[in-house]
Amino acid sequence: MNINKQEILENICYTELVYERINKKLNLKFSKKQIEVYIFKILKETEKTFFTKIGKNFYVINTENNIRITINSNTFRIITVDKIE
Repeated sequence: MNINKQEILENICYTELVYERINKKLNLKFSKKQIEVYIFKILKETEKTFFTKIGKNFYVINTENNIRITINSNTFRIITVDKIE
């Protein structure tokens, strides 16, 4: 499956609740703008080989920051960000 990383970068969006979820899961206290810049930077720096699509979601694993970003593949909405071990 061909994943268009540029399309993801151009269309990512957020819900109000996801900002709180990201701060909580990553133990951060970022503003909405800081979260958007942080997530965009990670997505941009992550090699395309670490982007996978399973079902209706994209999963982006960034080992440098030890996080996994889950993105809805239809709406490009960030669903959650999890720490990985």
